[in-house]
Amino acid sequence: MNASAAADRSHPFFSLHEHGFVRVATSTPHVRPADVAVNRDAILAEARRAHEAHVDLLVFPELCLSAYAIDDLHLQGALIAAVDAALAEIVAASASLSPVLLVGAALVHGSSLYNCAVVIAHGKLLGVVPKSFLPNYREFYEKRWFASGKAVRGQSITVAGQNVPFGVDLVFASEVLKDFRFFVEICEDVWAPTPPSTLGALAGATILCNLSASNITIGKSDERHALCKAQSSRTSAAYVYCAAGHGESTTDLAWDGQGIVYELGECLAQSERFALEPQLCIADIDCERIVGDRLRLPTFADAAELAGSPAQTFRTVPFRHAPVRGDIGLQRPIRRFPFVPNRPEKLDADCYEAFNIQVDGLMRRLESTGSKSMVIGISGGLDSTHALIVAARACDRLGLPRTFIRGYTMPGFATSEGTKSNAWKLMDALGITAEEIDIRPAATRMLEDIGHAFADGEPVYDVTFENVQAGLRTDYLFRLASQHSGFVIGTGDLSELALGWCTYGVGDQMSHYAVNAGVPKTLIQYLIRWCADGEDFAAEAGAILHAILDTEISPELVPAGADGAIQSTEEKIGPYALNDFFLHHIMRYGQTPSKVAFLAWHAWHDAAQGQWPDGYPADRRLAYDLPVIRGWLEKFLRRFFAFSQFKRSAIPNGPKVSSGGALSPRGDWRAPSDARAEVWLAELDAKVPLEG
Repeated sequence: MNASAAADRSHPFFSLHEHGFVRVATSTPHVRPADVAVNRDAILAEARRAHEAHVDLLVFPELCLSAYAIDDLHLQGALIAAVDAALAEIVAASASLSPVLLVGAALVHGSSLYNCAVVIAHGKLLGVVPKSFLPNYREFYEKRWFASGKAVRGQSITVAGQNVPFGVDLVFASEVLKDFRFFVEICEDVWAPTPPSTLGALAGATILCNLSASNITIGKSDERHALCKAQSSRTSAAYVYCAAGHGESTTDLAWDGQGIVYELGECLAQSERFALEPQLCIADIDCERIVGDRLRLPTFADAAELAGSPAQTFRTVPFRHAPVRGDIGLQRPIRRFPFVPNRPEKLDADCYEAFNIQVDGLMRRLESTGSKSMVIGISGGLDSTHALIVAARACDRLGLPRTFIRGYTMPGFATSEGTKSNAWKLMDALGITAEEIDIRPAATRMLEDIGHAFADGEPVYDVTFENVQAGLRTDYLFRLASQHSGFVIGTGDLSELALGWCTYGVGDQMSHYAVNAGVPKTLIQYLIRWCADGEDFAAEAGAILHAILDTEISPELVPAGADGAIQSTEEKIGPYALNDFFLHHIMRYGQTPSKVAFLAWHAWHDAAQGQWPDGYPADRRLAYDLPVIRGWLEKFLRRFFAFSQFKRSAIPNGPKVSSGGALSPRGDWRAPSDARAEVWLAELDAKVPLEG
C-alpha cells in the first residue's frame, strides 16, 4: 500500500465501528480438568490473541476456568478458592486488552455454588450472571453441585475482592460504541422453552451470548445451529455461542469446541470442530442493523410491553473499553447479490421457490379474470424473456396450451437484428402464438403530428423520441388484449421501478399484471440461467436463453452511433449489480448512504475475495473501487428518493418475491411522490471520501 492509499484508509469511513459494527469472537482455549492455573493462562493467551485481532467481545466456554466435566471436584474448597484468585489475575491482565471477556466460573454466593459467566472489561469486573436452567437428566447432574440462578435479580456478589452486580437481570452497555449492548446466558438456558435471552433482548441487548459446555453427540451440532438461528431471528438479535472443546475430561463424554455466530437468523461464522488447537471464531456484528430492524418490527415492541417492559426492570451495567479505530477490515460475509440465492446446497430449491412465486401469482390472476389469452411484448431482452417463461409455466400448470400466450415483437427505430431474432427464436421454441408489429410507421406519424424534429430528418433522439416508441408498444398491447379477450403481462422489473427506468402511464410502467415487479434484474438474470440449465426449458429454449443472457442490456430506443455503439442501459443508470445492492440495503434496512457505500466497497472492491453465486460466469466477476461506487450511489439516491416514486405510486399488481422487499405502495414501500433527496445526498457527501 502506498502512502496515499494509507492516508486514504485513515478516513473514519473505513472504520467498521463508525458504521455500527462490533467485532465478536468465541474461543475454545486449551483446558485441563481442575488445573485452574493452566486454564487461567490459556484463557489469557486467547484473550491476547483476540486483542491482536481487534476483537471487542470474547466469549469463552462454560466453567472454562476449572473445566466443566470435573463432577464433585466443583465442590472442593481449594478449587473454589483457586478460581476466585485466578479471576483476580484475569481482571488485572485485562486492563491492557481491548476485548470484553466472558469467562465461565463456579462462584459461591450465600450458601450456594452457582455456575456463572463473569464479565470483565478493561481491568474491571463488571458483573456476574448465574445459569438459570440446570440440566439434570441423562448424562447431566448439575443440580448435584449448583443452585439455579433463575430467580436471582437485583443482587450483588463479591468476586476477587470486588462487589459487583449479580443476577439474570443484567444488560451490559458500552459507553464507547452505540448499540453495543449484550446479555449473557449459559448452555441449557437456550434449550429451555423460555430462554432468559428473550427477556434480555426485549430489555435492549443486541448481542446474546451463551457460554456452553455441551458435550457432542450425533446431530447435536445441527441442533445448536437450529437453536441459535431461531433465537437470533425471533429476538432480532445476534447470538454468540461457544461450546467446550479438546481438553475436557472424556471419562464419559466427548467435546467438539463448536463456536457459532448468528445475526438476525443468518450464520456469520462458525469454528472448526474437534480442533486440537485453540479456536477463535470471529465475526463483525451489525448492531446498528439489529436496532434498525427492531424499529421496523412493531411486534418486537409489543412483545416487550407484554413481558412487562424488561428495559425498565433490568439493570444496565455500563462499561468503557478500548475498541480499535481505523481500518481493521470487515469480518463477515457480504453478499454481492443480496437478492440472489446464495445457498449452494439449496440452490435448486431456492430458485424453484422464487420462480414459482411468480408462476402462482400469475395463475391466480388468470383464474380470477377469466381471460382468453395473455398478451406480452417480446423484445429479446431479459425482462420480457423471464415474463414469458413464467407465463409458459403458468399455462403448463393450468393445463392450457402455450398458444394461449400471444407474444408480439415490435421492432422500432433501434431494434437490432440480434434481439429481434432471439425474440422470434424464443417464441417459436416455447410454442406460443407469435406475431410481429413494426411500430416505426405509427411512431413516425406520431412524431410528425407533434412536430418533433426527427420527423423532419434531424437525428434528435431525446426522451420524447424514446417515449413515443415505448408508449406505442404498450398501447398496442392493451388494444390487442381487448381484441383477444386477454390481459397484458407486465415485463418491467424491481430494479427499473427503483430507478424510475420506465415510461410512465402509456408505457412499460403499466400493465394488467406486473409479474416481474418483485424481481430485481440480478435475480432475473440468475433465474433465466437456472431455467436455461434446468429440465423444464433447457431442451426447447436453453440455447436461446443463454444467448439472451449474453446480450448487452439496452432499451434499444436510440439508433446506434456512427461507431456502431448501441444504447447501453448500465452506462446510463449504472451497473445493476451495484444498484440492486444499494436497493436492498436501503429498502430493507433503511441504512445510511455512507454505510451502504462501506458495505458495497467491502463486497465489490476485490473480485478475488468473497463468494460469488454458484455458477456465476467468471468473465462477469468485476470489481468496483470506491469512487465508482460513490458516483453510482449518488445517482441512485437522486433517482430513488427524488425522481421515481410517482411511477411506483401507480404501479399495477404484482407478487412480492424476495424478503428483501418490493416497491408496491400497497406492500413494503410507501413514500410521497414529491419527496427530496437532500438528506441522503448530504450524508453521502459528508461521510464518504472521494477516493479510497
